[in-house]
Amino acid sequence: MTSRALTIGKLAKAAGVIVETIRYYQRIGLIEQPQKPAYGFRHYPQDTADRVRFIKRAQQLGFSLDEIRELLALDAGRCDDARRLAANKLTQIGARIAALQALQHTLQVMMEACERKEAGLKCPVVEALIGNRQDMDRRRNGAPVKRAVK
Repeated sequence: MTSRALTIGKLAKAAGVIVETIRYYQRIGLIEQPQKPAYGFRHYPQDTADRVRFIKRAQQLGFSLDEIRELLALDAGRCDDARRLAANKLTQIGARIAALQALQHTLQVMMEACERKEAGLKCPVVEALIGNRQDMDRRRNGAPVKRAVK
C-alpha cells in the first residue's frame, strides 16, 4: 500500500464531499469499494478522489448520475461520444432556460398586475397561483376585472 492511499474520511476530504457521498457512489457503482483488510481500514487510491471530483463537477454542469456513468465509461480517446453527451446536455439546458424565461415573464405579468390592482380586488399573484387564469388574462389585456364579493 502506498503512502498516497486514503481512508474513506481522507478521501472525502480530498474530494470535497462528505463520507456518505463516498458510500453512496459505492452503492450505485460509480466508484469501487476496496477490499477490507483483515485488520484496519479500507484504503482508496488517490485517483478515486479525482473520480469523485469529476462526478461532482459533472453534476454541477447538470449531468445526471446515469449520464455521468456513461461519461466515466468513455476513455479519453472517445471524444465524439463525450461530445454527443455534452451536446444533448446543452440542448436540455437550452430548453430549461426557455422554460425559466417563460416563468420569468409570467411572474413579471403577475407583479405588474399587482401594481395596477384596484381596491377591493383579490391579489393577482395569489389568484394566478390558485389558478384563476381568467382574471389574470383580463388584467394582462387591461380589461376590467370583477370585484371580490365580501
